[in-house]
Amino acid sequence: MGARAAGVAGAIGECRLMFADITPELRQLMPDLRGRLTANAPLADITWFRVGGPAQVLFTPADEADLSYFLKLLPDDVPIQVIGLGSNLLVRDGGVPGIVVRLGRGFSEIKVEGNVLRAGTAVPDVKVARAAAEAGITGLAFYRGIPGSIGGALRMNAGAHGRETKDCLVSARAVDLDGNVYVLSNADMGFTYRHCAIQDGWIFTEATYSGELGDPAEILKEMDEVAEYREKNQPIKERTGGSTFKNPPGNSAWKLVDAAGCRGLRVGEAKVSEMHCNFLINDNQASGEDVETLGETVRARVKQASGVTLNWEIIRLGLPNAGRPVGEDLVEKS
Repeated sequence: MGARAAGVAGAIGECRLMFADITPELRQLMPDLRGRLTANAPLADITWFRVGGPAQVLFTPADEADLSYFLKLLPDDVPIQVIGLGSNLLVRDGGVPGIVVRLGRGFSEIKVEGNVLRAGTAVPDVKVARAAAEAGITGLAFYRGIPGSIGGALRMNAGAHGRETKDCLVSARAVDLDGNVYVLSNADMGFTYRHCAIQDGWIFTEATYSGELGDPAEILKEMDEVAEYREKNQPIKERTGGSTFKNPPGNSAWKLVDAAGCRGLRVGEAKVSEMHCNFLINDNQASGEDVETLGETVRARVKQASGVTLNWEIIRLGLPNAGRPVGEDLVEKS
């Protein structure tokens, strides 16, 4: 790839509102690419917080083969990130340099055979729960309460109401950064609390689940109960990113946040939900910096009050605006 690869890598910009357009160079490197490349794609439009800067390039592959082709030819020094529905994602205001991959229509199929369900990783969790219920497959109703896609559920071992992805997954397909395709067993995934052991950068493309056969009406009733709980206890109608912090061992993040006096706390146009204080809210026109500074302020106050360090569950991507602090430094310098 030589000079052309160096040209692409050299165009990766520093933090700014607009990045250099590297899509022509990528098209030259990948003449048979079928997916869509979009330069300076606004990410705030497709994330639940509705904050943050653009992706230098947003790539939507046509299917798994197209994704593999892209990754085989992408220069190694071009950074790459993967996003799903944007439900647990905070994009920083300076945007994301390099490539952001977002799976679309080519990864949205669901197939059911007996007590086995296969789903592309762009499928929303709730849609998988509904398909399983209609087929009478038990054990997937908890996905009704998780506002993300199957790819994120695999990466984070998503769970709710006493069950996790590890409890029902049979296998997953993934593509590594060199374009190689793997089939991974449940054991291969190395699931722990809100985590899997698969290398960062690998992109999940399909998941296979199994459960016992049951009564569809009973499963739908269980899903309704999950939905009712969420509506009563979580700010699902707000611009939020879902649960902000992981639960520490033997404790609940929201209880620690509440005990530290952070319920309703504000930074700029971002605030801690008064309904459920493990949720941060874009209350008007918050910036990514507002949301992240609020989160770091909460972490600092919880640490001071209880001695417990909360870890982010929300994924943070990208760069701050030029000259601005990021991460824990936001609290000290804001």
